[in-house]
Amino acid sequence: MELHQIAFSLLFLASIGLFGFSVKKLIATLRLGKAENRFDNIPRRLKNVFTIAILQTKLMREPVAGTFHVMIFWGFIALSLVVVESIIEGITGHFSFSFLGAGYSIITFSQEIFCVLVMIGVAGSLWRRFITKVQRLQVDAHGSKDAAMILGWIFLIVTTTLFQNATRIAIGVYQPGAQFPVSSVLATFFSYNQTTYFAEILFWWGHITLVLAFLNYLPYSKHLHVLTSVPNVFFASLKPKGALTPINLQDETLTKFGASDVEDLTWKQLLDGYTCTECGRCESVCPAHLTGKPLSPRKVIVDTRRRTAEKSPVLLAGTAETEQTIAGNTLLDHYLTEDELWSCTTCMACVNECPVMIEHVDEIVDMRRGLVLNESRFPPELKTVFDNLERNFTPWGFSHSTRADWAEGLNIPKMAEIGDAKNVDVLFWVGCAGAYDARYQKVSVAFSKLMQHAGISFAILGTEEKCNGDAARRMGNEYLAQTMMTENIETLNRYNVKKVVATCPHCFHSLSKEYPQFGGNFDVVHHTDFLNQLVEEGRIRIDKTDKNKQSVTYHDSCYLARYNGVAETPRTVLQAAGAELTEMPRTKDKGLCCGAGGGRMWMEEHHGKRINIERTEEALATGAATIAAACPFCLTMMNDGVKALQNEQSGSAAPQVQVKDIAELLWEAVERNSPPQMKAS
Repeated sequence: MELHQIAFSLLFLASIGLFGFSVKKLIATLRLGKAENRFDNIPRRLKNVFTIAILQTKLMREPVAGTFHVMIFWGFIALSLVVVESIIEGITGHFSFSFLGAGYSIITFSQEIFCVLVMIGVAGSLWRRFITKVQRLQVDAHGSKDAAMILGWIFLIVTTTLFQNATRIAIGVYQPGAQFPVSSVLATFFSYNQTTYFAEILFWWGHITLVLAFLNYLPYSKHLHVLTSVPNVFFASLKPKGALTPINLQDETLTKFGASDVEDLTWKQLLDGYTCTECGRCESVCPAHLTGKPLSPRKVIVDTRRRTAEKSPVLLAGTAETEQTIAGNTLLDHYLTEDELWSCTTCMACVNECPVMIEHVDEIVDMRRGLVLNESRFPPELKTVFDNLERNFTPWGFSHSTRADWAEGLNIPKMAEIGDAKNVDVLFWVGCAGAYDARYQKVSVAFSKLMQHAGISFAILGTEEKCNGDAARRMGNEYLAQTMMTENIETLNRYNVKKVVATCPHCFHSLSKEYPQFGGNFDVVHHTDFLNQLVEEGRIRIDKTDKNKQSVTYHDSCYLARYNGVAETPRTVLQAAGAELTEMPRTKDKGLCCGAGGGRMWMEEHHGKRINIERTEEALATGAATIAAACPFCLTMMNDGVKALQNEQSGSAAPQVQVKDIAELLWEAVERNSPPQMKAS
């Protein structure tokens, strides 16, 4: 074995040994988190890896940034064979994949092209960060320096590859031609002499040393995501989107609920921390952050990583460490504040945009659970909400005995009168807002009349219906939420309910995605989907020659569009009702939250601009005469926003924009196209 082979072998073994040590330490750190099964349904997980990690589909939601990243990522995959070839060559002295024949020519050609693409991607990324200065990338000086170093490192790795090939062409090791399109051009700058021989050795060593050094730097950089992003995508939650993981309240061994420090989180949540590249996509779409609230989803994840790095040596050592800066700190309070956690609307925009499948909302809710269940710490206004839920089964202070009063005179039967759900087509889950809120009661009435008009037989639970539990659950009161959920499930099962329709996306999501966790398996439909079906079947008909067109902009509910993918059918129903749609800039799964989710409906906004004002301004800017909604929370928040903004304008001259539910607009269209006797009824 020659000297350079010995030198490289020692370098390679040392690099692999150091990298193995770093990986072992990382795995040991992740094992400090609570156990969680993320090895189920392997085929689906592999599919996620292919579509999200390999094809980079989520990154391409921002086409410019996504394209640059795709160039770099796919370039690294294509160049992996170069690295393998160099390693074997370094150990054996001489090696090449040239025995693959024509296949080798294809490999070398693609590698050269990808080297150029990587260089373009690096240049574009540097341009966006340091020249155009994309706001979400301007975090701190350290992060920018680290990014610049990593991008520069990658640039050097691919350029040394090209120059290694170029010098080998110049000294006759490789033949110039189509298989080395870039290197053949670069080779013209080198002469056949001793200097070029020396340059070839220098470029080979430079390339492989940069690769091995890069590998060992990553575990200590925010760019660790280069190694952890694929595993993080593989281990991403396969639960229905947005469904929270329940706490086993029957487990008598539990002494603590939720989370307050890193050891209370799951190993996947710790992996999320190490996978975050601080790209800021989550922050750029967070309604709380955009309106000046203290919450930054990125900071939540980065602080988790920092606290893990601080505390893991103590936990791994297993010593009774009492140093104040370590054991005295906790993730909650010392890194993350209550204000940050309670600012979250659980809109899931952060999770939806994260290209590496980090689960911000689950961690935030876990820490809310820790505050509420362990310490009874929550905003003072929530005490009233929790009290109302316990006493009246609704977040508002209405008497439970009046829950069905909205339906008086409408000839709507109660399930207790029907006896069994098989005697009706569907159960109408009214929800708390639909039952008590004076404004949203009109939506319950309109939807009921639409079903009656279409010949749908339905019933309601009346006073047997209780709050679905969504609000309590996302406010961290898991015990109260599960109590209401299990009681509702018992009631629904007693009547053999199979199909449910709900006007509230929060009810829809909870009943369809979270009730199965407790034995409640029902076919749940949102009223926009249900109405669309009735229109398609011809059971609700609108005269297409109706001249009463109106300009409408539709606000997507987070729990409908982002959580459950219901975005097209509401628009189809609106168009059937005669609406001329004008879209806001942020729509469908990219829509901006109204500000009421996650319990924010009952909390005051003490920081920055009100979220509903931000969204209402966007709606009013379209010039539409009507803002359409499909959620009671959204209807309330948008209505309040319109009133607040119009009050700021000059008197009665301000345009009077209406806010209406889709069911109301469709019923108005039905009435316009109905005979006089029906209108009278």
